[in-house]
Amino acid sequence: MRNPLSTLIVFVFFLTNAKAQFKPDSIRTDPSINGQYQLLLSKSRTLDGYKMINPYRLSTFWKSVQDTLAISKRQLSSAKKEISGYKSEIRNLKQHISGTENSLASSNAKINKISLLGISFTKGNYNLIVWGLILTLTLTLIIVILRSAKNIHEARYRSTLYEEISQEYQAYKVKANEKEKKLARELQDERNKLEELRNR
Repeated sequence: MRNPLSTLIVFVFFLTNAKAQFKPDSIRTDPSINGQYQLLLSKSRTLDGYKMINPYRLSTFWKSVQDTLAISKRQLSSAKKEISGYKSEIRNLKQHISGTENSLASSNAKINKISLLGISFTKGNYNLIVWGLILTLTLTLIIVILRSAKNIHEARYRSTLYEEISQEYQAYKVKANEKEKKLARELQDERNKLEELRNR
């Protein structure tokens, strides 16, 4: 059985709280939920290990909790809508980037291809073919020039040889002509001598 003194204290406490339950707290230091909770605890009284809380403070605290939850729900809903919008935008951007990458790959493929005589080549293969042809033509030209130089040298040598033979032939011809004239004169002299001998 409870002590009559404690019952009296509880009764007095209820009377005091009944007067104060509709009075709002004039001083509030922290308007946050935690501040209101701490104020609620500090203003409550303890009796036999139980907290006795002013119903007005409890209802005010509960209203603040509900308001805070409502604001949080609105913010969460707004954030979800915003995230959904961002996701949609990201999806659109990914599609756009994918299309751009495909277009870029297609453009690069077109840029890297060269058509020659109806045959498509990549730039690398085309460069190899062109440089191969240039080297082949250069080597062919060098070989032709070297052979031509050899032939020109041979022709000059033969021309010089012909000149020498021609000069020798001309010299021989002149000598042979002179010899023939000399022999003709000698023959004429001998005829003349023979004629003179006959006339005697």
